[in-house]
Amino acid sequence: MNDQQSYYETMYILRPDIAEDEVTNHIDKYNKLLEEFGGTILDSQMRGKRRLAYQISKHREGIYVQLSHQGNGQHIFKIEKAMRLSEDVIRYMTVKQEGSLPTPRTSSKSAPQSENKDNQEANVESKEEQTLTSTKASTSEKDDTEI
Repeated sequence: MNDQQSYYETMYILRPDIAEDEVTNHIDKYNKLLEEFGGTILDSQMRGKRRLAYQISKHREGIYVQLSHQGNGQHIFKIEKAMRLSEDVIRYMTVKQEGSLPTPRTSSKSAPQSENKDNQEANVESKEEQTLTSTKASTSEKDDTEI
């Protein structure tokens, strides 16, 4: 790990029937616990309510939360123990990542959509230009062969 630092990503799934303010309370709770145990939070994102691949504790959906953090590795056991004891967390998993540190995402969802829309429009325009260019080239070849 000469040039690259290792960090951890913890994904946990909360019960789908808890209120929005309780979800933010859980996120804040685990972020504070992580800092208390010596970890550094790089990024914390609520991914929203999604359908589970299989039923867990009679739940078909769950609220996904992704937490990127750094630390010495001892903080993971403590944070996972807190999640295991909570009735609101139905699944959790921590994965060690190697490579460049993740860049925090912006919280506004409108900016990426407008950028995506601009990129799609640019792609459509460039495809139209390619079609016109190839059409002009093929018609000029036909003209040359007729002469």
